Amino acid sequence: MKPATQFTSRDYASFFFAGAVCCTITHGAMTPIDVVKTRIQVDPAYKNLNIISGTRHVIAKQGAPALLTGFGPTAVGYFVQGGAKFAGYEYWKAKSVQLVGPEDAVKYRTAIYLGSASIAEFFADILLTPLEATRIRLVSQQNYATGLVSGFTRLVREGGVRELYAGFLPIICKQIPYAIGQFTVNEFCHEAAFRAMSEETQKKLSGAAKFSIQLGSGIIAGFAAAVLSHPADTLLSQINKDHGPEGSMTHRLSVLARQAGFRGLFAGLGPRMVMTAGLVSGQFVLYGSIKQALGAPPGIEIHKKRERKV
Repeated sequence: MKPATQFTSRDYASFFFAGAVCCTITHGAMTPIDVVKTRIQVDPAYKNLNIISGTRHVIAKQGAPALLTGFGPTAVGYFVQGGAKFAGYEYWKAKSVQLVGPEDAVKYRTAIYLGSASIAEFFADILLTPLEATRIRLVSQQNYATGLVSGFTRLVREGGVRELYAGFLPIICKQIPYAIGQFTVNEFCHEAAFRAMSEETQKKLSGAAKFSIQLGSGIIAGFAAAVLSHPADTLLSQINKDHGPEGSMTHRLSVLARQAGFRGLFAGLGPRMVMTAGLVSGQFVLYGSIKQALGAPPGIEIHKKRERKV
């Protein structure tokens, strides 16, 4: 296990850049699916549509370019959020290992994964929230603005900083479970895969085999992230479209959740699971590749090793 103290500021800069680029590429590529998913969540005309029929409906009503609505805030928002999230996860995991020691770190690895992902995501969401609010306005309200700058400017002009962060509570309720599913499930999928083989086999793994493990773990982690975060994702879309009663954010979320019901909270889950599996697996594959290209060290590994038979 690599001591946490060996990570330098340059290492963390590499972690940030790798996380920023991988999230920008993957979230940007998923913009059309996200547009349809958001419409299904907030527009009654899309209520009974799936990802395919929803896509056809968008093209028929607004043309193919409408599928790229919100690309600007998506790219910028997830550049800063992705960098902060991945670098933050590496940082807090390393600090946790340093705090409890290598042996206890393996014992308490679940708590370390959960805590590191949650703290990293919390700070990353402070950067993401204003841009996510802008994106949802652009997607859910036709003719709201022409792009990122005009949309962001209008949001600030009409509602101020308070309006930019109106969705902060629901966004952390969405993103923290998402990060937990993404990082924790990915860690345990890797651990399960490597514990199923001997150390000799691990050393002889081909590049294709490593890629398969990385991709498969990412897909499973993506499914988990989607399911855990989807109810809050639905409420976030409603909040940013000005749905719900007046009052505190907690009250608004409570009322919207009761109105939606269990089925309504999971509207659009199918498309989002597809999107999130692609996002998470793509992010981990790109993140590892970019880190390697930058000469950055691997992250701290605290997996439980396979027990040797006597």
